[in-house]
Amino acid sequence: MSLHQARTIAVIGAGSWGTALAKLLSDKGHTVHLWAHGAEHAPAINRDRENKKYLPGFFLNDKVTASADLQEVVSGKNHILMVVPSHVFRAVFQQLVPFLERQCIIVSATKGIENESLMTMSQVMADVLRQSGREADIGVLTGPSFAKEVAAGIPTAVTVAAQTKALATRIQDIFFTERFRVYTSTDVIGQELGAALKNIVAIAAGICDGLGYGTNTRAALITRGLAEITRLGVKMGANPLTFSGLGGLGDLVLTCTGDLSRNRMVGLKLGQGKKLQAILAEMAMVAEGVKTTGSAWRLARRQGVDMPILEQIYKVLYEDKPCQEAVMSLLTRDQKEEMEF
Repeated sequence: MSLHQARTIAVIGAGSWGTALAKLLSDKGHTVHLWAHGAEHAPAINRDRENKKYLPGFFLNDKVTASADLQEVVSGKNHILMVVPSHVFRAVFQQLVPFLERQCIIVSATKGIENESLMTMSQVMADVLRQSGREADIGVLTGPSFAKEVAAGIPTAVTVAAQTKALATRIQDIFFTERFRVYTSTDVIGQELGAALKNIVAIAAGICDGLGYGTNTRAALITRGLAEITRLGVKMGANPLTFSGLGGLGDLVLTCTGDLSRNRMVGLKLGQGKKLQAILAEMAMVAEGVKTTGSAWRLARRQGVDMPILEQIYKVLYEDKPCQEAVMSLLTRDQKEEMEF
């Protein structure tokens, strides 16, 4: 543990990312209580010392204990890590709030925007806490980090963001290892928007790959996608420099180019002619970008921000627009200045 103290941490969500983070934390010396949805899932993890369903092939040491009982997992813990999909985030968080300790740190590692409220995950937590009359310190963890690579100990760099530098530094100490380098930020909204919106651009990148376009196209898409993300972020009060960092450009490049990207895979199959419902039915894990496209589209319209790539992905996913037509709509737009905001 070097000079950092071991803690007992509740990890809420035993998908691939939650399990990878549970492994990271337990390998560092923390005790981890992992909440798994579904009565059969938790006993299987405890028995096999492995999450065969979502992260097969990675051993979990005896500092990880899985449970389907949310009260058991949360009670008595001062550090909570939320790693459930965005569309169930509020419901799960509402269930665990009554079990929170008076003073605790809650970190979201979920990347998305809530469909109904158009809130980021930290905003959802703040909203639920306010309604319940509770208080907690809130942070977010984001950056280019495929679960399998983190679990394998492949060098990774991420960012933790919180409203104060002091809180971000406290969270940084919990996660930092020689193979998992953690930077700090106080731009919470910027980090969360970068994390959520990059999944939409990754779907677009996958579509271009599925249509057989080349690396020129992908590079253009990543760059223009980043411009869109930055436009919305700045309108909502983010620091524009955030989007050139790990939570912006870093995560965007990874998700648009990596073979482990679920969102890129959705786009790839769409570009190859498959229908969205058939693609999603084949997937065991959630591609956050599909639901986030709907909420981001409404958010951009509410903020009055022009986001043409987002607009076309929305039409592909929700209006069944053919991928080729969506690409042509982007290519035949009026000519622009590159740095036009």
